[in-house]
Amino acid sequence: MQGFLRIEGLSRSFAEDKPVFADVSFTLDKGEFVCIIGHSGCGKTTILNVLAGLDTASSGHVFMDGREVAGPSLERGVVFQSHALMPWLTVRKNIAFAVESRWPDWSRAKVNEHVETFVAMVGLTPAIEKKPSQLSGGMKQRVGIARAFAIQPKMLLLDEPFGALDALTRGTIQDELMSIVRETHQTVFMITHDVDEAILLADRILLMSNGAESPSGYKHGGIAEVVNNPLPKARKRAELHHLPGYYELRNHIVDFLVHRSNT
Repeated sequence: MQGFLRIEGLSRSFAEDKPVFADVSFTLDKGEFVCIIGHSGCGKTTILNVLAGLDTASSGHVFMDGREVAGPSLERGVVFQSHALMPWLTVRKNIAFAVESRWPDWSRAKVNEHVETFVAMVGLTPAIEKKPSQLSGGMKQRVGIARAFAIQPKMLLLDEPFGALDALTRGTIQDELMSIVRETHQTVFMITHDVDEAILLADRILLMSNGAESPSGYKHGGIAEVVNNPLPKARKRAELHHLPGYYELRNHIVDFLVHRSNT
């Protein structure tokens, strides 16, 4: 398999002879946005954590840019559902901490200039000297996104980063994220439970099945289907339902989740 990110034969077991998922193989091209959807317990977050180097698979391999992933790296930026900001630091210092880790030889002036560029990118310049306790949930997630982009990773890993936000804030940040990804040509792998979010953001959508008992014994979960998104790349959430092909795509994914996600 070719690809900027290459996953080969990944499996993860917590109980003997009952892997949560097995034989998971897929690729991401450079600059591609891929979402993975599946019910709770199918192993989505475990896969993301393996890609991030935060967990180890029971078997299989992950390669990024020709090298095997063998632990955390600043080449992979991660944004979780919880913002994971340091509460005692301002927005500026939260992002500067990551930037200084990435480029320890940079001067303070250069770090600040870099931080300010990415804070402006997510629309938080007026809040740059505030601490997390002074920010709304949506603003905190914007800081997390700015921090991930600021280290200029080769790949961005998003684990339901908008799951705890209200619908209006979620829609606004989704549009912002899409705009930034287009501008930076970032490679993105994202977990979501929101079908419309996947349709809005992704070039491809991986549909993941759950492991389940069957009359012939236990069947492991895995990637059941890969769906290419045929909608125009220039799309916004508010206009999504007007696009030709939207309902067919949405119905196909919902049908999988309702009827076909248990193997």
